[in-house]
Amino acid sequence: MAGKKVKNLLSFIAWITGILVSLAVGFAMTGATLTVPWIPVLVTQVAGWIVVITTVVSAVLALMKQ
Repeated sequence: MAGKKVKNLLSFIAWITGILVSLAVGFAMTGATLTVPWIPVLVTQVAGWIVVITTVVSAVLALMKQ
């Protein structure tokens, strides 16, 4: 019983960490703080917005499923 609670807590912490890292990377790409060599900044910024939008959508869908 306690093992299941610990597993659920660790899963939740890993999920939150993944969301925060994805948002950090996405916003860094949109602000041109994080760039990819040999790829134009505009392409990197668009990819950053895609990361941010898909992360938010997936987080909302995951919360609705719970």
